Amino acid sequence: MTSLLTENELWILSFYRSSEISGSLFFGRLARAMAPGPTQHDMTKHFADEGMHAWYWTSCIRQLGAEPLRLDESYQDRYLAAAGLPANLMEVLAITLTFEKRVIGQYSLHRHVPDLQPLVTETFARIMDDEKWHIQWVSDAIEKLKPEYGAERVEATLSRFRDADQSVYESVLNEHEERLAELIQGRRNRR
Repeated sequence: MTSLLTENELWILSFYRSSEISGSLFFGRLARAMAPGPTQHDMTKHFADEGMHAWYWTSCIRQLGAEPLRLDESYQDRYLAAAGLPANLMEVLAITLTFEKRVIGQYSLHRHVPDLQPLVTETFARIMDDEKWHIQWVSDAIEKLKPEYGAERVEATLSRFRDADQSVYESVLNEHEERLAELIQGRRNRR
């Protein structure tokens, strides 16, 4: 079967897939290490969702006549250099919230690229509901931690991770400008 994806489209969808795999592995390790309770419960669903999202991208790419590319780096891998390793549960949740907001924004932006394959659009739709829930549960969990960590510290941590995320996002856009040209142009048009 001939691929219905351009080389750049295949790379972008493979990048999404790789990031979803990284997220699933990260949240799975966290869920396994956490004490039982509501946060562990939601973290377990979150890691399962991320694994399913990786599967959706894998399936989408294959149905469009290609094989996912093996990428050695995911979006999250760049966070450590930009923001440092989270030191506690509040920081894990803060970086997660920041990342999930980036994901939903990126997926929303990508959904508006002209002439997008219908299967890609369907895959975004399948994933977006989960992403909205991820933002909700993590926001709620962070709110519950404010008495323990202090609202100012939580807000400062969120701000630090938003700044790091912006730096990572800009570096990805700059490094892969040619591959992401349509998305970059769409981003500029929506400002």
